Amino acid sequence: MSRTALVTGGSRGIGEAISKALKADGYQVAATYAGNDEAAAKFSAETGIKTYKWNVADYDASAAGIAQVEVDLGPIDVVVANAGITRDAPFHRMTPEQWKEVIDTNLTGVFNTVHPVWPGMRERKFGRVIVISSINGQKGQFAQVNYAATKAGDLGIVKSLAQEGARAGITANAVCPGYIATEMVMAVPEKVRESIIGQIPAGRLGEPEEVARCVAFLASDDAGFINGSTISANGAQFFV
Repeated sequence: MSRTALVTGGSRGIGEAISKALKADGYQVAATYAGNDEAAAKFSAETGIKTYKWNVADYDASAAGIAQVEVDLGPIDVVVANAGITRDAPFHRMTPEQWKEVIDTNLTGVFNTVHPVWPGMRERKFGRVIVISSINGQKGQFAQVNYAATKAGDLGIVKSLAQEGARAGITANAVCPGYIATEMVMAVPEKVRESIIGQIPAGRLGEPEEVARCVAFLASDDAGFINGSTISANGAQFFV
């Protein structure tokens, strides 16, 4: 029987590439999305991957959605916490609402996604938890105090879960993408994009598929002894 993988935010951008890569590796994949019904329907039609709609910031909605995935596809063996948002503003202009919205989705959303599947992973003595953090969680970023805080916090979650899950056959790792050629990045003005690329020693943006390959490796049996680690996929822009 093939393993089941859950990818939050899995129908667009980096999440879409991750969902496709895991399906290609033989997983049964469930991809979540928050609100874009049209994009999710198109994604499912093109890939055959089933999509589920819920807000990862809502624990009850996450738990109910995960329960439905397991009814449909079986116990979740691999969870990829990818869903995230930005609400950028310089700190002196950042509102409590902008802070809370990003914290609730990018940080609490990881708890809400992993917590419901953790008992089953412990019981079955196998699990893969992969959190998509960010280069800006490693180095910080102007006008992203909220976002950087969540992505740094995600690394703390991974390091702690790795210690708790190791004896139960569960690994927890993170991938920190740099600037990737997603729809969001490609939509910024060309001069801004050129400025970003100028800071990347590789001289280009990353591709979503390059991040997806990192995730596919961490989900595999070959990565069983890699636990609590972070893969930085940023074209040599930043080292830890």
